[in-house]
Amino acid sequence: MKYLISNFIHVLKPTVALESPLHNSRKLFVFYHIAYNQTYLSVGHWQTIKTISANSSNFTASENQIDEHEANNCLYSIVGVVDSLCKEGRLKEAVSFLHRTNEHHILLDSNVYARLLQGCIESKGMEEAKRVHLHMIKYGFEPGTFLSNRLVDVYTKCGLMEDARQMFDKMSLPDVVSWTTMIAGYAKRGRVEDAREFFDSMPERNVVSWNAMIAAYAQHGHAEEALELFCRMQKAGVVPNSVTMVGVLSASGSLEFLGIGKQVHALILILGIELNVFVGSALLDMYTKCKCLKDAQKMFDKMPERNVVSWNAMMDGCAKYGDISKARKMFDEMPERSVASWTVMMSGYAQHEHAEEAFELFRRMQYGSTMPDQFTYACVLSICASLVVLYHGKQVHARSIRIGFEPYVSVGNGLLTMYSKCGSIEEAHKVFRRMPEHNLVSWTAMVSGCAMHGLANDALHLFGQMQQAGVKPDSITFLGVLSACSHAGLLNLGCYYFDSMSREHGIIPRTDHYSCMIDLFGRARQLDVAKNIIDSMPFEPDARIWAALLGACRISGNAELGIHAAKHLFELEPQNCATYILLSNIYAAAGSWDDVAKVRRMMKEKGIKKMPGWSWIDVKNKVHIFLVGNRSHPQMEQQTD
Repeated sequence: MKYLISNFIHVLKPTVALESPLHNSRKLFVFYHIAYNQTYLSVGHWQTIKTISANSSNFTASENQIDEHEANNCLYSIVGVVDSLCKEGRLKEAVSFLHRTNEHHILLDSNVYARLLQGCIESKGMEEAKRVHLHMIKYGFEPGTFLSNRLVDVYTKCGLMEDARQMFDKMSLPDVVSWTTMIAGYAKRGRVEDAREFFDSMPERNVVSWNAMIAAYAQHGHAEEALELFCRMQKAGVVPNSVTMVGVLSASGSLEFLGIGKQVHALILILGIELNVFVGSALLDMYTKCKCLKDAQKMFDKMPERNVVSWNAMMDGCAKYGDISKARKMFDEMPERSVASWTVMMSGYAQHEHAEEAFELFRRMQYGSTMPDQFTYACVLSICASLVVLYHGKQVHARSIRIGFEPYVSVGNGLLTMYSKCGSIEEAHKVFRRMPEHNLVSWTAMVSGCAMHGLANDALHLFGQMQQAGVKPDSITFLGVLSACSHAGLLNLGCYYFDSMSREHGIIPRTDHYSCMIDLFGRARQLDVAKNIIDSMPFEPDARIWAALLGACRISGNAELGIHAAKHLFELEPQNCATYILLSNIYAAAGSWDDVAKVRRMMKEKGIKKMPGWSWIDVKNKVHIFLVGNRSHPQMEQQTD
């Protein structure tokens, strides 16, 4: 074909100066047809065409040149060239081709722009989309609603929401597609409030609009709002489809609202879409999250078609709430695995404290055809954090840097937690400073990490920076803040932050927060205030509350209140040796040796033994565990020399 092009150019050159502009334009038209089949032209070929065009009149559909039929054919050929380039992934060349057509004064129509913008959408070509848009503006092309929607779509998919908004605002008559595209774009960027503002402003809505807003709520932690919107959708008389059901089931599962989930399942049966593979997978996920593995298994067994999502959902349910060996059996039987399949299985092993199996699976994954993603690395880092194995954590960190995953916020958050729990708070600070963006989890991990290491001032300083950055704290963030105040004995600040939870942030304190406050007042030796807090709690105190009070009594030496707390703990956790030991220590500090002996007799009668202290060290890529009084370690003699 290249020979044909060159031969055509060779024949065309001598006739340029001899023939009329009309004949040259006809030959240019023929050339475009050849270019359509060949896909692209060399620089030399374009130079010849420029020469032909210079000796021709404007290449438009005017009556002085070629007729309208030939002009349309030429535009058809240009669309063909652009289409071929886009299909081959040569988007930049396609856009360059667009600009070169103007050197020959060819007026383009919407079909050319539409194909180019579609190529930009498919490849998320942000710069190319801007060039196409500028080309329209430069040559006075009015895009109309269809092309404007394409521009809005490509801008939202590239994350350029301000450009998308500007394009939307310029549209004289935005249709339902325009509005829905903006809603989906804001939702994808986590800007749910902006998405809802657009949704409420829509002059008309279709099922896709409702689906976009429900999915936005379901995917960004606003499950209750998603269910509320679904109720509004039904009242509005809009018939839901399979996409609607997937979003609603996701919200029901997140809230563990089994009753609502079953009602939705009944509606799915009425609509006749239960056997849709995506709806079936969403039902599986809902039942597993609601801990109904029998219903999930029934759904899995009767699905006529299962995809990798279906297998992952069932496997995840077995790993979390059922049998880890069954989850592994499913993993081995899967017809195909995604990266999520490996991550789910590793997470299940970690949850059941099978760390070695999780690491082995990670090693297998690395040597196989499935590449770990950022969520896999975040999962492995959490395993390193739970085992407190710094060496392995650093190895995973180094590998994530080589692959280019360190900038991902999920990996960064995993690194923050791992380094904090492994005692390297300075490394955690370094990772935090290098992260390109911080979300709520990032700030919370650093606040909690500093609190864990007794760096109360650093924790509170980070909390202040977090608020200045516009990130709203949640209950877990405040747990880190209160823990920092407790460890540092910052009584007044602790009271202020505790009160601000409900007063300023609308967060209702939970058991853990009250436990921190009891510990805080206990360290300040204000046990009467601590007891009043317990009495005024809006719910019944559990073992954590009484354990906090008992610990405070040990610090203050208050035997009477300690006995009161211990009695409640004996009822709630009769086999917990820590209660007996703390009470025994309180008696010993008060010199009540008879009571100490009495507590020890109780332990003996109930068969309760004190758990031996143990520690571990990481030597040459292997974790060694040592128990107090146990000399069974194979290298014990070397360790004690």
